[in-house]
Amino acid sequence: MTTGVLIVHGFTGGPFEVAPLRLFLRENTNWKVVVPVLPGHELGRGMQKGSAKSWMMAAELELQRLRKEVDEVIVIGFSMGGLIAMYLSLRYPIKKLVLLSAAAKYISPRILLEDVGVMIKSSMRKNYPPDSFYHLYSYKLANTPVRAAVEFLRIVRMVRPYHRKVTTPVCIVQGKQDGIVPAVTADTLYEQIGSQEKHLIYSEHGKHHICYSDDRHVWFSEVLQFLTED
Repeated sequence: MTTGVLIVHGFTGGPFEVAPLRLFLRENTNWKVVVPVLPGHELGRGMQKGSAKSWMMAAELELQRLRKEVDEVIVIGFSMGGLIAMYLSLRYPIKKLVLLSAAAKYISPRILLEDVGVMIKSSMRKNYPPDSFYHLYSYKLANTPVRAAVEFLRIVRMVRPYHRKVTTPVCIVQGKQDGIVPAVTADTLYEQIGSQEKHLIYSEHGKHHICYSDDRHVWFSEVLQFLTED
């Protein structure tokens, strides 16, 4: 039985947001892990070409490709990617669902800059690229038009009515120090989601970029246990 993992990054972000978790899964499993770059999120192109439809379609096409290569699929979504992950779980047979700092409410992309220091401090010793996430985010946010933020809000509104229709076993991970997606959002999502099997993991000191929290290796292991249990 082969397993594939699709990880969907967040609004204005990219694969670097989930790099520590991706590395952990690759080191501790033999799963095929893919993290596509959503349209308009490529460095140098800005967000002008992105839209709610294109972001959801890109993730869906990647899921379709992955399903052809493996026997079962896990979907992990970070921030906006958590909403897209829920959307995919409504349309496809997914074994497990993991929602990281899921942005179930609208967030201001410019607030992201305040949280980037977490990634800078914890990251680039040897496992992650040395280039500064701050400069990457500065570029992306300076090139994020209002229209793109409206498209993000469209995804929030599109998925919200269907929280109770999600039945895939789910694990929600939330940082208590998240100033972008408040912890209460995770509580609400946990109550609303329709899955019979659902777990809520809190990172006491985690901020929005939860994959860079000081206790990430603790909850990484808890998530892996959830993913490997029958």
